[in-house]
Amino acid sequence: MAGGRPSDFTPEIANEICERLAKGESLRSITGAGRDDFMPSETTVRRWLAGNEDWNEEFRRQYARAREDQADYKFEEAWEIATKATPETVAVARLQVDVVKWQAGKLAPKKYGDKIAHVGGGEGDEPIKTALKVEFV
Repeated sequence: MAGGRPSDFTPEIANEICERLAKGESLRSITGAGRDDFMPSETTVRRWLAGNEDWNEEFRRQYARAREDQADYKFEEAWEIATKATPETVAVARLQVDVVKWQAGKLAPKKYGDKIAHVGGGEGDEPIKTALKVEFV
C-alpha cells in the first residue's frame, strides 16, 4: 500500500520486531508514530499474533520468546538503575526500579512475579488444606 504502513507479514520484519522487544523496546515504540518506515502498525502486529495461518504459530512462539528475553533485560535494567542512584536521585530511582520490576513480573510471572504462598494466618503455618466429606443419607 503506497504511503501507508506495511501490513504483509515477512520473516525479516518479524525478526526485527522480536529482536527489538528482546532488547527492551516496547511494541508501541517499535510500531508507533516515530517508527521506521518499514514497520507495520501495532494493530497489524496484533493481527499477525491472532491469525491462524501456519506462519502465525511460529511468529507467536518467536514473539513469546522475545517477551521472555525482554523480562530478563528489564530485570538487569532495574539493577543498573539502582546501582547508579545517588542520594539526590534515590526517590526517582526507586520509582523507576519499581516500574521495571513490575514490567518484568508481568512479562515473566513465573520467573520474576511475586510468589504467593497460601498458608494459615500464623508464623510457620502449613499450607492451607481442603477436605471434602460426603455423607449419604
